[in-house]
Amino acid sequence: MSDDHQKGDAHTHDHPIDWREHGVKIIPGNSLDPNTAQTPGMNRAAAINRARAGAEKIWAGTVVIHANAKTGAHHHGDLESIIYVVKGRARMRWGERLEYVAEAGPGDFIFVPPYVPHQEINASPDEALECVLVRSGQEPVVVNLDIEPVEKPEGVLWKDPIHR
Repeated sequence: MSDDHQKGDAHTHDHPIDWREHGVKIIPGNSLDPNTAQTPGMNRAAAINRARAGAEKIWAGTVVIHANAKTGAHHHGDLESIIYVVKGRARMRWGERLEYVAEAGPGDFIFVPPYVPHQEINASPDEALECVLVRSGQEPVVVNLDIEPVEKPEGVLWKDPIHR
């Protein structure tokens, strides 16, 4: 590490970094971007991405899944996903035949590793499922799989704004 960095001075090619422009960004919850492809049964909004915050390596947003919605089997390539359940009950199925199942409620985190075949389900017949989603990249990777799901999808794909 250079002496400049040890002292806390940040310079790139002898020019100081404009921390006002390239520093911390606050994205108010009431200003998320709903201008994304929408799917019947759910509402999505982007919070942190390249365009809104200058993020390069992660993406974050919200997903609201209507009661009883189920996705088809899919994976997200080499992306890692973290889902934080704010309200409602999420049921996750995963595996070669979606043979594994677990549920998560408010305050729980769900980690989906790269290439894991999975299906997201709103486990409640009458309450919306509200989640925060964080992905390890911004590329819209979604690979739909030809797996006969244990719980039949209802034509509602649970995708965030970068996975149209």
